[in-house]
Amino acid sequence: MAPIKILDPTARRADDNASPGPDAGPLAGKRIGFRLDQIWRCWDWISEDWAAKLREAGAEVSYWRSTNRSGEEGEEQSSSLQAWLKTIDVAVVGLANCGSCTGWTIRDAIAAANTGVPTVAVATSNFEAFAHELARRGGRSGLRVHVLPYPLNELSQEEVLPVADAYFAGLLEVMGASCAKREKVA
Repeated sequence: MAPIKILDPTARRADDNASPGPDAGPLAGKRIGFRLDQIWRCWDWISEDWAAKLREAGAEVSYWRSTNRSGEEGEEQSSSLQAWLKTIDVAVVGLANCGSCTGWTIRDAIAAANTGVPTVAVATSNFEAFAHELARRGGRSGLRVHVLPYPLNELSQEEVLPVADAYFAGLLEVMGASCAKREKVA
């Protein structure tokens, strides 16, 4: 009988980057970018709440919204994402809240992290393990993932905003960031 070779489908990539990337550090004066999608209104509300807090700390905030990702439109989206990533100092990418949304969130977060900017992907608890698995398969096992509770999108804005408040400090911790305002030099 000839020997057979068994392949391990869980093998790690030889080119895996297990580093989380650089810390965001003090956010005052930095350009923070939020990657949004078309589906999750809860993520729009949370990102708006967090953006207000970041602006209060002296950061600038911009948004990039993912739309159709296939064909010619997908190629335009890819170019648009790459152009936007050049305008930011920190990327907050969400929302990993379903199978395909988790895939695109992690794909876009990996693209951001690969540019060298501090990056965090945001996932709900039901998709945390999947987000980490996709990051590992994408060659960025160290990708920072901030986890929100599930479900969120089924809640009203009045129910989601306290979650945004409760999870903001955790976002800063995962990013390696601080909101301390810079001292004015006289």
